[in-house]
Amino acid sequence: MPFIGNISLPELLIILAIVFVLFGASRLPEAGRALGSGIRNFKKALSGEIEEEEKKIKEVKAEEVKEETKESAKAS
Repeated sequence: MPFIGNISLPELLIILAIVFVLFGASRLPEAGRALGSGIRNFKKALSGEIEEEEKKIKEVKAEEVKEETKESAKAS
C-alpha cells in the first residue's frame, strides 16, 4: 500500500519517528504552522492574490495618512 511514490506505511512511520526525535514535541506544531503558512503564501503568489492584498494594504495606509493630515490640520 504505497502512499508517496515507493514509500510504504512502515517507512513513513519510521521517518515520522525520526522527525519527532529530532525536533521534539514542542517544535513540531511551530514547524507545521510555518510549513502551512509557506505553502499558503506560495499558492497565493501563484494565483496573484498577494499582489492584490499588498495593493489593498497600501490603499488603506494612504487613507489613514489622509485622515491623520486632516485631523492635524483641524487641530492647529
